Formats: sequence, structure tokens, C-alpha cells
Amino acid sequence: MSDNDELDLEGDDSAGMGAQKKASGLVAALPGMLKFVAIGLAALIVIITVSIITHGVINRGGRAQTAIPQVPAFQGVRPTFSAFTAIGQVRTTTNDPVPFSVVVDMVVHFDLNDNAAQTELTDRLHELRDFVRFFFRSKRADDLRPENEPRLRAEIIEHLNTRILNSARVRNITFNQLDVVQLH
Repeated sequence: MSDNDELDLEGDDSAGMGAQKKASGLVAALPGMLKFVAIGLAALIVIITVSIITHGVINRGGRAQTAIPQVPAFQGVRPTFSAFTAIGQVRTTTNDPVPFSVVVDMVVHFDLNDNAAQTELTDRLHELRDFVRFFFRSKRADDLRPENEPRLRAEIIEHLNTRILNSARVRNITFNQLDVVQLH
């Protein structure tokens, strides 16, 4: 044997007995594709495993991370207010086409022991009476129904605190009397 036989430098086809045909097309690409699919599956398994372990560590065995405290319902003490009753009974009519008679006896409540508020309310007594008369005269009888009293109280408090009083603050309004009677 010569050196040429082993290397097949001359291109003789009969010299190599184990010569194979080269694969072409899909058959040649299949090992490369399988390699990428295997790498993708391995990466997916690693990601899922890390996610499960992280989720288990964060939740500490299934307990919720945010604990809602069990606090009993708030049982606060209602504040005590001083009462200003000097406005007295005010009579007026409503703003209806057929007017209703309105009789109001309103009590203004302010912070306990607030002497400045007591003084300001006393000094503005005539303005307060005029405000009450004008306020109820601008309303219709439907506005003065018992189910609307919380809204009326809120409106009166707002008007008094923003338009009538300077330093005193009204905290609540109660009605000793609020009668709405149709005139014949």
C-alpha cells in the first residue's frame, strides 16, 4: 500500500470501502434542531423549578403574605358639644306655589367650653334668626321632609361656618321643632 491509498488524494472512488453518502435537506438539519429543542426544554424546566421554589419561599408554605388584623369594631365616644338655643322659634313660609307654613326651633352645637364661639353666636343672634328665616323660605315643602333632615343639617352647618360665623365653628344642628303645615 502506498501513502496515496490511505488519503485518497487522487479521488479514486473504489479506494474507500466505507464511503458514505452525505445527508441532505431535513435529515441533515434534524440533529441541530433536536439539539435546540433539548436546550429549550431544559431552560423551561429550570425556569419552572425556580418559579415554584420562589413561590414556596415567598408564601412560606401556603400562608398569605398579607395578614389582615382582626380588630374589633371601633366603639368611639361621641363628642360632647355646647348648645346655643337663643335663636328660638322662627316662623316663615316655603317657596312652593301654594306656600306651606314652617315653624323652626333650631339648636346650634359648637365645641365644648369654646367661650369665643358662645360670644360670637350671641353677638350674631339677629343674623342667625334672619338666616334661619331666609334658609327655610328658600326651600320647598318636599325639601323639608323628615328623610331630608340630614341634608338640611349639612347645608345649614356649611352656610353658618362659611358665610355667617368668623371664628366659631358649628359642629351639629338639631331641631327642637320643624313643622311644615299646608296653608288653606
